[in-house]
Amino acid sequence: MTATTQGPTATRRDVRPDADETSRSVARKRRRPPFTARRLRSAAATGGFHLFSGVLAAIFLMPLIWVALNSIKSTQEANQQPPTWFPQSFSLDNYAKLAEYGDGIGVYLFNSIVLCLLVVVGNVLVTVLAGYAFARFEFRGKRILFGTTLLILMVPYATILLPLYIVLNTLGIGNSVFGVALVLIMLQLPFGVFLMRNSFESIPRELEEAALVDGCGDLGALRHISLRLVSPAIVTVALFAFIASWNEFLAPLIFLNDGSQYTLPIALVSLQSGAYGVVDYGALQAGIVVAVAPVLLVYLVLQRYYVTGLVNGALRG
Repeated sequence: MTATTQGPTATRRDVRPDADETSRSVARKRRRPPFTARRLRSAAATGGFHLFSGVLAAIFLMPLIWVALNSIKSTQEANQQPPTWFPQSFSLDNYAKLAEYGDGIGVYLFNSIVLCLLVVVGNVLVTVLAGYAFARFEFRGKRILFGTTLLILMVPYATILLPLYIVLNTLGIGNSVFGVALVLIMLQLPFGVFLMRNSFESIPRELEEAALVDGCGDLGALRHISLRLVSPAIVTVALFAFIASWNEFLAPLIFLNDGSQYTLPIALVSLQSGAYGVVDYGALQAGIVVAVAPVLLVYLVLQRYYVTGLVNGALRG
């Protein structure tokens, strides 16, 4: 009798919470907006975000578009006041003047390309080896050496120009693109070493240990295993080195004395100063287009590697 009485009671107690939960879920579903309304809200939010991003992108692109349009105007139209938005007549005279300016825009462009190649190759080679050593090997003074490398970021660039000038002239590479490349590699080392060390530390050690068991040495494991896994970080270091060396103005101005060794930024500044105070704005803006185009192209091609490398390198520190 007692068991019969307790059985239904226990059953009712077990069923009641489920019934309450079902009623609450039904009430929540009734309060939810229809699927079509949710979809319309999501589409409106997405459309508003795209519209805002498009307007913001147009604002940032407007100066570049303005420069590109002015570079294909005639000399008179490019210098007239008030300026016109769109060229009345298409002309490449500004690019022709730019090609003949000074030693020729081709010489300055070639010097900039050589400088960038030296800086990128040297910076990637040194930072990869240094970052791997800091991440995988234990040696005396490791933390002190790594901290000293990062301290270069705290040294103002202008304060070491005179000592660097004396050192480069003593070594006989003062008035050369190679000497400027060594200076720029040194300035890019702290960021590159920090990023590469963090990227190598994010790789499981078991992968390299398996390669060592299979007969690879340390350099073999680095070449066949680690380099492929940190390729986004390598691209990031190379991209930073390329942009910094391509836009560098102060170091080539200080260390280069021969006009035939000048890079593109120095040529553009000389063109901006003009002859007898008269500036040819059409030729100047044609030079800006030539200077901006390679950087923009390289960044757009390597953008996804750049973002991935920065994120991976910032996860550990």
